[in-house]
Amino acid sequence: MFPNVADITNYRAALPKMATSGQPAEAQLAGIAAAGYEVVVNLALHDDPRYSLPDEPGTVRALGMDYVHIPVRFDAPNEQDLQAFSAALVKHQGRRVWIHCAANIRVTAFLGLHRVLNEKWADEPAFELMNSVWKPNKVWAAFIA
Repeated sequence: MFPNVADITNYRAALPKMATSGQPAEAQLAGIAAAGYEVVVNLALHDDPRYSLPDEPGTVRALGMDYVHIPVRFDAPNEQDLQAFSAALVKHQGRRVWIHCAANIRVTAFLGLHRVLNEKWADEPAFELMNSVWKPNKVWAAFIA
């Protein structure tokens, strides 16, 4: 039996084919694959063992999913990271995509920005997921603005 993906830290269903969360454990990645997800996008850094797995790319690929890593520094998000994120969403449009970072903070902010800037969503619905997880600090509030 695979772990329930809804039990992953700060799990949110973003769209029928998209979910977001904090860092999944290896067993939870197997649950993500078993739930039919095809792509894992990771916005967290790989250099902190508290918030990363020893070999997430290898684990994800061994489970038959594609892996995209866009390392976003929490204290310094930038436009290039956001552009890479949006490009990954466009590239994998129509596929089941799981997006995570350490705690679903970077992800929900980037997803809100992507929705406003690229999909022309209004601010309130675009940032609904973010507001259900956290309130941006000064760095992120300035970046979002």
